[in-house]
Amino acid sequence: MKVLKFGGTSVANAQRFLRVAEIIENNSKQEQTATVLSAPAKITNHLVAMVDKTVAGLDINSNVYDAEKIFADLLTGLFEAHPNFAYEELQSFALNELKHIKQLLHGIRLLGQCPDSINASIICRGEKLSIAIMKALLNAKGYHVTVINPVESLLANGGYLESTVDINESTRRIKALNIPKEDIILMPGFTAGNERGELVVLGRNGSDYSAAVLAACLRADSCEIWTDVDGVYTCDPRLVPDARLLKTMSYQEAMELSYFGAKVLHPRTILPIAQFQIPCLIKNTNNPDAPGTLIGANIVDSSTPVKGITNLNNMAMINVSGPGLKGMVGMSARVFSAMSYAGISVVLITQSSSEYSISFCVPHAELYRAEEALSDEFYLELKDGLLEPIEVIERLAIISVVGDGMRTLRGLSANFFAALARANINIVAIAQGSSERSISVVVDNDVAVMGVRVAHQMLFGTDQILDVFVIGVGGVGGALLDQIARQQVWLKNKQIDLKVCGLINSKHCVLNRDGILLNDWRTQIKQSQDNYTLDDIIAFAKDNRLLNPILVDCTSSSDVANKYADFLANGFHVVTPNKKANTSSMAYYLRLRQEAAKSKRKFQYDTNVGAGLPVIENLQNLLNAGDELIQFSGILSGSLSFIFGKLDEGMTLSEATKLAKEKGFTEPDPRDDLSGTDVARKLLILARESGLKLELDDIHVESVLPESYSQGDVTAFMNKLPQLDEQFKTRADDAAKAGKVLRYVGSIENGQCSVKIAAVDSDDPLYKIKNGENALAFYTRYYQPIPLVLRGYGAGNDVTAAGVFADILRTTSSKIGG
Repeated sequence: MKVLKFGGTSVANAQRFLRVAEIIENNSKQEQTATVLSAPAKITNHLVAMVDKTVAGLDINSNVYDAEKIFADLLTGLFEAHPNFAYEELQSFALNELKHIKQLLHGIRLLGQCPDSINASIICRGEKLSIAIMKALLNAKGYHVTVINPVESLLANGGYLESTVDINESTRRIKALNIPKEDIILMPGFTAGNERGELVVLGRNGSDYSAAVLAACLRADSCEIWTDVDGVYTCDPRLVPDARLLKTMSYQEAMELSYFGAKVLHPRTILPIAQFQIPCLIKNTNNPDAPGTLIGANIVDSSTPVKGITNLNNMAMINVSGPGLKGMVGMSARVFSAMSYAGISVVLITQSSSEYSISFCVPHAELYRAEEALSDEFYLELKDGLLEPIEVIERLAIISVVGDGMRTLRGLSANFFAALARANINIVAIAQGSSERSISVVVDNDVAVMGVRVAHQMLFGTDQILDVFVIGVGGVGGALLDQIARQQVWLKNKQIDLKVCGLINSKHCVLNRDGILLNDWRTQIKQSQDNYTLDDIIAFAKDNRLLNPILVDCTSSSDVANKYADFLANGFHVVTPNKKANTSSMAYYLRLRQEAAKSKRKFQYDTNVGAGLPVIENLQNLLNAGDELIQFSGILSGSLSFIFGKLDEGMTLSEATKLAKEKGFTEPDPRDDLSGTDVARKLLILARESGLKLELDDIHVESVLPESYSQGDVTAFMNKLPQLDEQFKTRADDAAKAGKVLRYVGSIENGQCSVKIAAVDSDDPLYKIKNGENALAFYTRYYQPIPLVLRGYGAGNDVTAAGVFADILRTTSSKIGG
């Protein structure tokens, strides 16, 4: 004997109804099959809405029309597929049922309220119609069907809207039916009868429970729950796209998961099948060949010690505290007895070790009644000050990690908490079951989804997601996007899912939470008409609950740089070659680092100095290892490296500058390079990294150009530049006579920083640096008298973009390789 249960989405329309009938047929050919059906999708919601709206005096015509249309379309579709389907009979039956519902609703409107017994009789009509239609369809296919009336055969105890089935008595009643072995058995879900023979319902989504009860009463060999997903996942696939399908799980694991919010199973479904050790298989109606998830006894799966992560939203925490709790016997019992008498479900409990407080969570919808019950129970204690006023924290969620293997898996709790800490999620309370099968944390409701995602990523080793927003898509930004496009697949194979979620320039903006296709990103941004502010980007990341947003600033904008602190505070990593932030005021420089530490986000700016050379990283490593910078000298500008190298070869200053401009080594206006300001900014960053508290004005700068050359446009400047050729030729010749060459050098010595034209001899590490190379010589406590020298090309979009790309990857916690 096998019991099958099909949910509302499985019988939502004629096509799906036919597929369910086919599954029933195939199973019945192998063994006797009993089937429990839900109402077609949306029907129960419409019925509930009809009752609620009628009580409130609102119009229900739209709900009535939609319900009638669902059944009309369903019957028409089945008749078209099977001409011998009893269409007219079923149409008349459906119309009579809907007519009866309307009569009941009319009585409710006159009465102004809906008794629970009438409510129950209305909201279960969808299941009754599903069974009548399936019986007619199977009869049309030539099968004999026995329909079990649950009102007569399932004895339930409780209220009209939430009852529990007596398995023993129900077993006796069903056995007395003497159902023929060759019959297909059908039973509507959600419904039972009380001891007076009145119809009651088993709670919303109670059809799963009905199937489990029927399986227990029939002592079935198995129970299958057919739904619209392939089985039970490690967490909700709608929240975590790379959630994994579970092959097996124990009854206890399924119980914990369903209790803490997993949607695949109703919490009470597990009890009857676990009691009689009946295996339960979760299957997909739309994919019947998929293996599904098997739930059973004595299932041990060492490959997945953690089976799932769930979130239960819209909770409230109540804290009962005060000196009257300590040492007083029975106080906890009174707290929870009050909840029990009020009919309130307590989801999670935690108590301080000092016995000073008891905290527990209830659904937010039951908060008001819970407060009232506690106020009545502890009226005297509250009045006399033995208890403090009852504290309530609203808008909370419970995230739970569940798995049998947690009992022996060391460090799991630490990893769970570390994942939440990395996402800057504050934990309000912690609770662990005595079975050590689950651990739950209470967090703010707004961060629950992010909490599930980071916990899943940490505990299941799934892809690390990088949600990148690139501001500035010109030279460096464009080269970066092309590099990302080429590497996305390679990174995916290394379990890094790098998605570009935003492309932004001064005029256009393209945003996509699922990632922008980069094969035609230039066209997309040109065609975009969207306007934006920097705050819009922060809001977009929050609204879409992005897990790991990264701002990549490839502009030279001070406005963007001045916003870095806000991005860090709002959960973004910041990666940038833009030097404006690190050369702003010392106060802002320190604030950026404080915000990064506070939010546990990374501020990566290795390309501020040396473009693709790992300058900042190496300096930080030295200082972290206890080294100390004594002296520094370096060529920090690729354009000036090129220009001064050409002076060695006999080229004039104007010729060298023109050639550097043509090759793209300089800024569009070469004066931006020749002024020395850019070199001063880089030197200031190195000085600050080494511990010096300096401002940009503290750097002594010798410009290549006289002050008068700052006037006029670029063309006028280039025409005027030859006037300096003779002067620089003389300086270069004089240096050559002394066996030296001219270089544009930034230096740090004795706490002083300067940028100047210097003549260096052949013993100096900077002597041979030309053609756009950078060279940085660090004289430290460990590296002297021979310095640590970093040398390489410091100019070019591709080199800088590669350095930015490396900084993006440094925001992950993974090591890429293998």
